[in-house]
Amino acid sequence: MGTVIEQVAVGESRWRHRHSALHLAVDTAQDCLRKAARHPHDVDLLVNAGIYRDRNLGEPALAALIQEDIGANPEDPHAGTHGTFSFDVANGACGLLSALQIVDGFLTSKTIDCAMVVASDADPGRGMSEHFPFAPAGAALLCSRTDEAAGLEQVHWASVRDRSETFNATVGLRDHKNVLRFHQTLRRDDEFATAAADAAQRCLRASSHTIADVDVIVAAPAWPGYRASLAEKLGVAADRVVVADDETMHTASLAAAFSRATSDCGGGDLVLLIAAGAGITAGAALYRMPR
Repeated sequence: MGTVIEQVAVGESRWRHRHSALHLAVDTAQDCLRKAARHPHDVDLLVNAGIYRDRNLGEPALAALIQEDIGANPEDPHAGTHGTFSFDVANGACGLLSALQIVDGFLTSKTIDCAMVVASDADPGRGMSEHFPFAPAGAALLCSRTDEAAGLEQVHWASVRDRSETFNATVGLRDHKNVLRFHQTLRRDDEFATAAADAAQRCLRASSHTIADVDVIVAAPAWPGYRASLAEKLGVAADRVVVADDETMHTASLAAAFSRATSDCGGGDLVLLIAAGAGITAGAALYRMPR
C-alpha cells in the first residue's frame, strides 16, 4: 500500500492575478479537482506549501483561505459529518516534498482517504518586494492510497552548512512598510546540488536501488546550473534530470517537473524525486508509478 498522486495541475498567472498567490492556488486546485472528476468535499486534508503570498501575509494560514474558496467543507465540522483539515508548511522549494511526506503519513495510517497539496507563489506587489525573482505560478496534487506496491516511498533529508547565506529572503521595514528582499551568491547552484545529491544517495542506499534502476529523475528548482551540477554529482547525463520548463518557478517547480516527466511513464516505472532549497536543505524520495 502506498500514497499515489491521482492528478497534477500546474497553472501560471493571468495578468490580474500576478500579485495573488491565493488566487493562483485556488484556480489550480479547482483545475486539479475537475481533471480528477472529484468534488471539493472529497478532500479530507489540504496542505499548502507556498511561501510568497499576497501582501506578505503571515496569518491566517493560506491553506484555510484556499479551503474556503474551493468549497472543501468550509463550515465547522459537526458530529457524524465529513470535514476538511487544512494547514500550511514552509520549506521553500522543498515544501511540496515535505507536504507529500505529511500526506503520506495520514494516508498510510488510513486517517484520511483523499488529500490535496497546493503550492503557489506571487510577487506581493505594491512596493512590497525588491526584485522579486520568481514567476507567479501554482500547482496542485491530488493524492490517495492504493493497495498496489506503488506510490511514494520514504522521504530522506540532507543538509549542508550554509556558511555564506547562499540564498535567503527576509522581510523588514522600509518607509513604514514590510518589504521582501532577496540575497543569493554565485555558489548557489553547486551548494544546492551537493545537498540534493546527498539526499538522493541516502534514498537510494536505503531502498537498495542504484541510480541505474531509476527510470526518471525529477528535480527542483529548475535552475540550469543546479541541474547540471546535480547530474554531474549523480553520475548521469544532464538530460536525465527533468525540471520545470520555467526556471523561475519556486514551490510549484517540483510538481511542474513531475507532470512533465511522468506524462510518458508507464505503470511500474521508478521515479526519483529530488528537491533542494535554502537552509541548505534537500530531500529525495522514490515514487513507483501505479499500474
